[in-house]
Amino acid sequence: MARTVASAVVVREKYYWPDAQLNIWTIIMLATAGTILGIFAEFMQIQNQMRLGTPWLFPYGVTVGALTIVFIIIELILVTQRRLLPGIMMLLSFVLLVLFITGIIGTAIQLFGGPNISNQCDTYVNNMKVTGPSINTLAWLQQNNICSCWNAAFAFWIIGSVFLIWMIIMASQVSQNQYD
Repeated sequence: MARTVASAVVVREKYYWPDAQLNIWTIIMLATAGTILGIFAEFMQIQNQMRLGTPWLFPYGVTVGALTIVFIIIELILVTQRRLLPGIMMLLSFVLLVLFITGIIGTAIQLFGGPNISNQCDTYVNNMKVTGPSINTLAWLQQNNICSCWNAAFAFWIIGSVFLIWMIIMASQVSQNQYD
């Protein structure tokens, strides 16, 4: 009896990612995710210390920030193994983009809607500077920090969204081998 040997040939297409763009994207997204995670974790701690309920946006921001960091860790692992596929990056970037846009909307409603944080910050913090070595100065500094954190969170939701759109475009170009 003769044996037949079937050989399977696996052809893997090589994708060439632009190093500088991928590195810049990774650094900016790590900063974005860390900032969002940190700000909303601080807000949760403040709410807990004050024995107030936690609005949905705070754990949502912590979760999205953590998911973004996990996404970047997966990206870095795949890069080191030279297995970073454009399709995976486009899909995961799109999912995160939807989460980031939800964060923009939620934060914008809190900042600029109804009885909003922005007006309260203008009325009670920005227009009432307190100086000198007193407990009132410390309280004002904390309030100023909270107002600044709200503005930073809103800005970083937008920055993250822009960079996720950039990743979708870059992954599409890599998929079409436009970086050869």
